[in-house]
This record gives sequence, structure tokens and C-alpha cells, in this order.
Amino acid sequence: MKKISRREFCKISVAGTAGLVLGNMLLSEKTALGYVNKDPINPNIDNTRVVYIYDTNMTTGSGVINTWADQSAATVDSVVSENIDKMAKALAEETDISNAWHKIFLKPASKTNWSDVVVAIKTNNIALQHTRNAVMKKFCEVMVNIMGVTGSNIHIYDACHGSNMLSTTPFYNLPTGVVIERQWGGSNTSIYVPLPFNANTNCQQQIANGTVDILINIALCKGHDNTWGGFTMCMKNHFGTCTPCSRSYTTNYLIGINKTEAILGQMDSGTGHLLFPRQQLCFIDALWASQDGPDGYPSTRPNRFFMGTFAPVVDYLVAKRFRNGIMGWSINNTVVNRFLSDFGYVEGDLTNSAQMIDATTWTPSAVEDWKAFG
Repeated sequence: MKKISRREFCKISVAGTAGLVLGNMLLSEKTALGYVNKDPINPNIDNTRVVYIYDTNMTTGSGVINTWADQSAATVDSVVSENIDKMAKALAEETDISNAWHKIFLKPASKTNWSDVVVAIKTNNIALQHTRNAVMKKFCEVMVNIMGVTGSNIHIYDACHGSNMLSTTPFYNLPTGVVIERQWGGSNTSIYVPLPFNANTNCQQQIANGTVDILINIALCKGHDNTWGGFTMCMKNHFGTCTPCSRSYTTNYLIGINKTEAILGQMDSGTGHLLFPRQQLCFIDALWASQDGPDGYPSTRPNRFFMGTFAPVVDYLVAKRFRNGIMGWSINNTVVNRFLSDFGYVEGDLTNSAQMIDATTWTPSAVEDWKAFG
């Protein structure tokens, strides 16, 4: 992938700012534009770069723990926090943690100060497996303590399954002001979903109209229907951002919504190229995970996290290398392969530094090879 400099990227962003307000109003209007294959999400980080960490010290006890409250109590917050920082360094290829997070998260040119930036965190609140408290807490702390975002500008939501979030996942010890939005009004704003779906759907309003500057995707590692690859992770997590109506239960819909302006960010009206990314980080919480789902409790305790900037590649690598390669869980290879091909990639693009990187052993001079994964 050709990288562009941060300076060049910011120039593109500034150029697009004049049309930002108009562009936001037009997100709900049908356009032929969708994600341009291989467009960089972040100018400083390769789309195909995915990092992971495996550390049994992130949880206490042994075996499967079912309930969210018990899982959160058995999670060691300090180790989780330290490991997510390690992942940020490995993803950004930085040894300083502040530099790493500032390389991952980009402030839109339309906002003068980080305190004015609006952040949405898409959590997964369906059924019985949910984002663990230590994970949610860490990302909120990063945004407030490192980036300088105002707590009240951080919104945790699941527009489809978030109605009971305050009882099922009453996230605690978050920075002051962070809002647990639950359904956040639901999916109530029409957007156009480009090919391969090529139809309208409904999307969460603040995402659809551009109010949200930065979108963080925190997914779980659990099974689901073969239509979506045999699992639900980062890409399908947005079935809680966009309405998963019955006619939309297709592979084309899954891929299509992950090509939209609403999720990825404002695109140039002439070329479709991304002007500024909205979804800036994709994270998979696999402290506990399952082959089946989503209705059941987790079946195993992998003690792993995965992170990247580009959801299709994150899901592809975790499906191939972890769910199938390590755990031996079945996946629908035909669907999973589309996570690359529909976004312009082939397996051969995932070579050298663009692999599943072990954050525990990463150094600037480390040999990076997914074959050592496990």
C-alpha cells in the first residue's frame, strides 16, 4: 500500500473541511460512492497491519466464567491497560505511548481542540457476551487522559441491542462524564449502502449525520451464522449501528455497510476517496470467546486481544489465524475471503510487516511474522 504523509493527509482533510457540513447533510442521500479499494484509513498505519497479545495474567482463576460481572471482577485492570498500550505501540510502530496513541487517533481539521472532539464507542450488547469493563475503561481513559477528549463527549452505544445496557453492562470507574447511551435513539436515519448491497438502510443518527468525529469499534470474538463468515466480530458489530432488518441479513449487506461514509468517514464527492477517517480503531476482546453464539456464554478463555485500523483485515486475520488456525473452529472461507477481495486485497498483500504482530515481543527492530503466532 502506498502511504501518504501526515502532512499530505492533513492537507486533504483541510481541503475537505469546507464541504464538511454540507457533506454531513448529504450522508443520507444516495450516492454511487463507497470505499475506494486500498484507500488508507490512517496515513501512518498500513491497513493490513494487525497486532495481538496473549497474556494469561489478564484474568484470574481458571476456566470459563459466565456472567459479565464475574468476568469483569476476574479481569486484572492494570495488566489489561498495560497490554493495550503495548498493542498501540506495536500498531503505530512507536516506543512512546503518547506518540503511539496520537498516531492512531487523528483530530479532524474541523475541531480546533481535542476537548471538542466527539467520540462514539460501539460496544456489543447482544445476548450474553459483552465487552469487559477493563477494556471499555481503558479506551475511555486513553481518549480523556492522553488525547484530551472531554468525558461528556464520549458516547458508548449499541443502537440495536443497547436498551438494557445499564443493567447488563453497567460500566464502572469510567472517566467523569462518559455517557452510556444504550441505544442512543436507535437506528433511525437513512443512509445509502453502496455495492455490493446497493440500497438504503437506517443508521444511528449521530453517526450518520457526522456529529461523531471518531468511531471506536470494540467487538467480541464469538460465533454466528455462516452468512457472515461463521462469527461476529468487527464488521458485524455494526449491525448495532445500522439496522439489521430481515432483508439485510446478507453477506452483501455486511460488506456494504462497512464501505459507507457513515462508518468509514467523509469521502470526496468526485472520486470517493476517504477525506478523513471516522472509524479509527477496531479492537476484538477475546479474554473469553466462543465457537458458537451469540446467545450462549463463552466456551473458552483465550486471554487475547486483537487490534488494527481496518475492520475487514482485522476480521480476516483473526478468523483465519486464530478462530480457525489456533482454536480449530470452522469458518466460511468463501465469505471470509471476500473480506479481502471486496476491499481490493489478496492474501499475498499480507506479507512482511503487514501481519499479525505479537505486541508482547514487538520492538522497532523485531522480525514480524504471523507464522510465530500462537
